[in-house]
Amino acid sequence: MALVASSYNYIKDGVALTLNRLVAYLEQQGVEVLVFAPVGKAPAFAHHGTLVAVPSVPLPPRPEYRLAFGLSRQAVKRLRAFQPDLIHIALAPDLLGRSALRIARKWKIPVVASCHTRFETYLKHYWYVAGLGAPLKYYLRQSYGACREVYVPSQSMIDALLADGVRNNFRLWPRGVDTVQFNPDNRSDVWRGKHGISDSEFVVAFVSRLVREKQLDTLVGTLRLLEAQGVPHRSVIVGDGPERAALERQLPRAVFTGFLEGEELAQAYASSDAFLFPSETETFGNVTLEAMASGLPCVCADATGSRSLVAQGRTGYLAMPGRAQEFAEYITTLVRDPELQRQMGAAARERSLDFSWDEAMARILGYYKSLLADTPS
Repeated sequence: MALVASSYNYIKDGVALTLNRLVAYLEQQGVEVLVFAPVGKAPAFAHHGTLVAVPSVPLPPRPEYRLAFGLSRQAVKRLRAFQPDLIHIALAPDLLGRSALRIARKWKIPVVASCHTRFETYLKHYWYVAGLGAPLKYYLRQSYGACREVYVPSQSMIDALLADGVRNNFRLWPRGVDTVQFNPDNRSDVWRGKHGISDSEFVVAFVSRLVREKQLDTLVGTLRLLEAQGVPHRSVIVGDGPERAALERQLPRAVFTGFLEGEELAQAYASSDAFLFPSETETFGNVTLEAMASGLPCVCADATGSRSLVAQGRTGYLAMPGRAQEFAEYITTLVRDPELQRQMGAAARERSLDFSWDEAMARILGYYKSLLADTPS
């Protein structure tokens, strides 16, 4: 299988981590994989599989991302020599995915795609691309429609794509969570003390890259309302990104931990009391599922991704996107009702047990095998 992706190892985001997990699983199952993706000056982490670099440049004015061009002549030669049975494109609005689709059609190789990011919802947060929504939706309709199958992480995202007129060639590919790593047992008074949080304080956690499209204005508005209304709490912001300095100015009482991983990330979740996530750009919501596995009730935007994870009034609450007052009201309810907070946290943990990484990866391998079995030699 050839995997074509615009993010694989130069930034440690949800897309790259999911794709690396997929490649690791496939290779463990005896599948040969060759990955084509842009690279940076230095990798953000040790990637899985064999990676062939494709031409790219830093994306202005977001240089932490890279804009990929089409497959180079050398990359095309590698792809031809590899002779893949299947090409899987983690589709993004760039020339890389289009060139892979064109080659797959020319060489008569079955091609599938996976949906990872709601690119069209990002645009409104950046004035210089805000007018590109219609062309982007057209590009996605055409590109997804050209694929044999499209793997989508949540039913709510499938519903959104259908509403945009995309051809229904979807297969559900939910994500998983490590419920051993992310576990309520990781709650740590030592971790809280290290960050100046007392045993009795109610901690509201936000875990994300600190970028505008995560609805940071709603985050700030919610936390400021809680302070203005005298709701006792501490806010913990886990993550980093270009908006961190602005957030620190706007939320001077918040604890900013920076980027965390491994045991410390697990402790950050479990040592909190509720998870706040106002983003409406998610296709699934890995951080929400990690919070649920850690025993936290989640207050999220009523949008794709979160809508398929959070059961309203049982494992948390879904608020109207952008309505800081509504988010604040739900957090206030949890702060003032410790028993409700405990019950919702337990229900969230129970719900998270339905999501296994092994099952998720076995599912997509099953899709590949079924598709190839139905493809004439």
